[in-house]
Amino acid sequence: MRDNAALRPIDPAPAVDYQTDPSRYRHWSFTVDGPLATLTLEVAEDGGLRPGYKLKLNSYDLGVDIELADAVQRLRFEHPQVRTVIVTSGRDRVFCSGANIHMLGLSSHPWKVNFCKFTNETRNGLEDSSRDGSLKFLAAVNGSCAGGGYELALACDEILLVDDRSSAVSLPEVPLLGVLPGTGGLTRLTDKRQVRHDLADIFCTTAEGVRGQRAKDWRLVDALAKPAQFQAAVRSHALALAGASLRPARATGIALTPVHRRFGSDRIDYDHVAVAIDRGRRLATLTVKAPAEPQPTTAEGIHQAGAAWWPLAMARELDDAILTLRTNELEIGTWLLATAGDPAAVMAVDRTLITLREEWLVRETIGLMRRTFARLDVSARSLFALIEPGSCFAGALFELALACDRSYMADRPGDPAAPVIALSPLNFGPLAMVGGVSRLTRRFYGEAEPMEAVAGAIGRALDAQTAVALGLVTAAPDPLDWADEIRLMLEERASLSPDGLTGLEANLRFCGPETMETRIFGRLTAWQNWIFNRPNAVGERGALTVYGSGGRPGFDWTRV
Repeated sequence: MRDNAALRPIDPAPAVDYQTDPSRYRHWSFTVDGPLATLTLEVAEDGGLRPGYKLKLNSYDLGVDIELADAVQRLRFEHPQVRTVIVTSGRDRVFCSGANIHMLGLSSHPWKVNFCKFTNETRNGLEDSSRDGSLKFLAAVNGSCAGGGYELALACDEILLVDDRSSAVSLPEVPLLGVLPGTGGLTRLTDKRQVRHDLADIFCTTAEGVRGQRAKDWRLVDALAKPAQFQAAVRSHALALAGASLRPARATGIALTPVHRRFGSDRIDYDHVAVAIDRGRRLATLTVKAPAEPQPTTAEGIHQAGAAWWPLAMARELDDAILTLRTNELEIGTWLLATAGDPAAVMAVDRTLITLREEWLVRETIGLMRRTFARLDVSARSLFALIEPGSCFAGALFELALACDRSYMADRPGDPAAPVIALSPLNFGPLAMVGGVSRLTRRFYGEAEPMEAVAGAIGRALDAQTAVALGLVTAAPDPLDWADEIRLMLEERASLSPDGLTGLEANLRFCGPETMETRIFGRLTAWQNWIFNRPNAVGERGALTVYGSGGRPGFDWTRV
């Protein structure tokens, strides 16, 4: 067991730290009562992550959402008996007024984009848990619920609204701020709740929102309850939702101990992940290491290992590394994904994950891996996999290569150190992208012939030429060409417009039919990013700029 000093990062620490724990929460608290947990939002007005604004009316910034993500993660792993999470407010007559407008007005464009992306991922994570048979979520809306607050409610399985003649739900971003709901509100209205598009149009252009029976009739909420019956109705709905969860009625959770990491000026070192930054080339190399020791193969052994179990520890470390780079290293535009270790060790862990996937802790670990790998898909960075001698792109770790824009595998025939790749059943669905399809399905557009070919290769060690023939890697340079080809590829990428690359990558990564999730991360996010840069939002008289000043925005009425 490490002492506390070993858990403290070495300076310089990152500007934004995504690690927290309940002892440090300023905005959220949770209680557990058998199969139900209540997650209560009571934002500390002076608790903003950055100076210059107050978090009034239960509005939130990135710090509030970091706590929310941590609290949900702890409920997943530390309280396995919980089946339904009730999300509510500790303030009278206010559920949540959404993202803090003054924070948005003061923020740079990259900050706004990364803030919206993380909140999107957190809300998508609620829905991912529910689909996977894990936690269910009930929004107990006990007051006014606006903007991002309503988007949080929309991410829950059900919304129960207090019917007190004043509490309303609203998405007022267009009429008040000249921007869009930034965390999926528009898309969830139509794709998830199937609100009629004409009613959704009225709702999203009416600043005061909709309350009471009309909100229920328009499918904006699922149920209403008078104030005197509200708490009883919340419990009844939460218990009904709990019946659809696969989590155990009685089980002992594991403690999510702090992720061990050490910061240097150009690197971050974890137990199973290493990040090296080359600032001159605007490049980061993320290396994920295979387990160095045999891993438990029984449920009892996995529970004893707890947070130190390799797939769980690796996923938590990789998650932290991705978020740290995305927020704090904006100019590091290319990420090289590498692995190190024994492919057989990774494949052995995969067999355990598949065999025991109905065990609650294994199911939650696969879910964490799925959501962590999905952060790569939506990161505005160029991703390249380098499969070299000593690599272990096998099974679950081959997902890292599949997530990349390109993958290069060293072709060294006859060399006993030549790299190999391997597939496992985890590559065919359990670690799907946010759109619900596997990366292999995305790669081959679900066509039967290539999918059958790669399915027939499960469990085999595949050399470079076989990997190329199966379409699993982009190219396989020989030793004479390797260094030059990789160098030229990286130099070319570094010479291209970051804006153009972001648009290119987002479109190519989410090919095929759209889903609610791909529309949120693709179409909606792209439009919001553009609108955030427009003078009508952030110019001298833009709506975000003048909000709260008493002045009226001055719009350029040109339609572009």
